[in-house]
Amino acid sequence: MIRGGSSARPPRMLWYASILLVVSIIINYIDRGNLAVAAPLIKTELGLSSSSLGILLSAFFWTYASFQLVSGWLVDRYNPNWVLAGGFLLWSLGTAGTGLIGGFESLLVMRLLVGMAESVAYPAYSKILATYFDENRRGLVNSWIDVGCKCGPALGTFAGGILMAHFGWRPFFVLLGLGALPWLPFWAKWMPHGPGLAVSVDQPRPSVGEILSHPAAWVTFAGQFCTNYLWSFLVTWLPSYLVRERHFSMQMMGVVGALPFVFTAAATTVTAWLSYRAIAAGAAPMRVRRTCSSIGLGFASIIVAVPFIGDTEAAMVLLMLAATSYGICTGSCWAITQTLAGPVAAGRWTGLQNCIGNLAGVVAPAVTGFVLQTSGHYYWAFILAAGVALTGSMVYLFGLRSVEPIKWRSPAVGVPI
Repeated sequence: MIRGGSSARPPRMLWYASILLVVSIIINYIDRGNLAVAAPLIKTELGLSSSSLGILLSAFFWTYASFQLVSGWLVDRYNPNWVLAGGFLLWSLGTAGTGLIGGFESLLVMRLLVGMAESVAYPAYSKILATYFDENRRGLVNSWIDVGCKCGPALGTFAGGILMAHFGWRPFFVLLGLGALPWLPFWAKWMPHGPGLAVSVDQPRPSVGEILSHPAAWVTFAGQFCTNYLWSFLVTWLPSYLVRERHFSMQMMGVVGALPFVFTAAATTVTAWLSYRAIAAGAAPMRVRRTCSSIGLGFASIIVAVPFIGDTEAAMVLLMLAATSYGICTGSCWAITQTLAGPVAAGRWTGLQNCIGNLAGVVAPAVTGFVLQTSGHYYWAFILAAGVALTGSMVYLFGLRSVEPIKWRSPAVGVPI
């Protein structure tokens, strides 16, 4: 039996929903990165060591990574639109609450809460896109979402650096959290409805064990870890590097610290358009996405030279080049996963992938903090981030041979959409 159907062009409401998904990921990444922007002020106000600050910056990912498995199950079991809405409400309130409390322990608790709530985002996105968007358009919307996740840190770093310099970090957190809540009624109105793309209601939904039995799953997991390590390093420690090592003011840090994310977003946008055109012209989606992932992440490893360049302007130019290369990679990762998993397994596979991939978010901030505490220098942290990025490039280049929807063997289980 076949459920649903597709048309030459998706309904207009789907494009409205796409815009709201992009807005939600921008807010998501502003909220997860705001502690890094405030880190120089929080470190001074609370008298934190570099290792303690590293733990705080890492704490978000403890729950964000571990709850991916729960979130993947939720979006495959329940309506992903409402799962996303619930997570959005909770992480916005957690962000606002962060500005109302003080002390290492209470900040740690709030970061754990925000991480848990934000864990629903990517499994919900994958489930929604795999259900309602065909192969060609799915890559485009994935890229838009990826651009949004780069614009979030850019906006958060730029606005946060300026506003915190004048008003302090606490009002900024409260404003961010409460100011995001109007997104919810718009989402309730424009979120996608209906059966989605044509799919057999008897199509089996795989168990976690069956997903893990596929070598392609472990390729996407490893690639995501390597991709996320470099990203987590930049999001959590770049503001402090610019202030402590390059001696930027908070205002200047806000401007310069936002630029790598702007360059990444621009590169992702251009790459998405070129990929869309190439696939529409008949290029194999697998070849296009594997090429973007491997080449982009490989060239991003030039970030290794940044701390060794004494001239600040030259170092920042190299940083922007590394960020641009990184942007070439990121738009293809989730499209690969959604194609492999298909609508019936997209949420669960994404949850597993994001769980393992975001262990990098646990490792990178904490390791960087302990490296700084021990050596007093950033160059070992940059070397490690570049090495992980180069490893990820090799994973995508040699690990993926074909990307075709997997035929699952597990018994079918109905999933409400």
